[in-house]
Amino acid sequence: MRQQRQKIPDGSATARAIDYSLNRWVALTRFLDDGDLPIDNNWVENRIRPIALGRQNWLFAGSLRAGKRAAAVMSLIHSAKLNGHDPYAYMRDVLERLPTQPASRIDELLPHRCQPTSSA
Repeated sequence: MRQQRQKIPDGSATARAIDYSLNRWVALTRFLDDGDLPIDNNWVENRIRPIALGRQNWLFAGSLRAGKRAAAVMSLIHSAKLNGHDPYAYMRDVLERLPTQPASRIDELLPHRCQPTSSA
């Protein structure tokens, strides 16, 4: 890449692309040293796509408070999906447990820590 870069005029799109790659070479080749790392981030990109698309669709939530609440609920639902929960069952379980859950242990209801009750 360095040899090819010398042949390309500065400021061109190709030069910028090569410079970008060379400046991030360690990060771009890290997967070669660690077999547990994926070669791309398509898995993550596919998981966050609905959120990114939704951001455009939910620009008008009625008010800033309503928008913040919608964002929190959508984050919770998508986090539940990413942690292997059925979102409906997870939300139902959390809402049933919430009134009796001690405030000091509220983090136990987060998707990455939540263990569904036997009724869920």
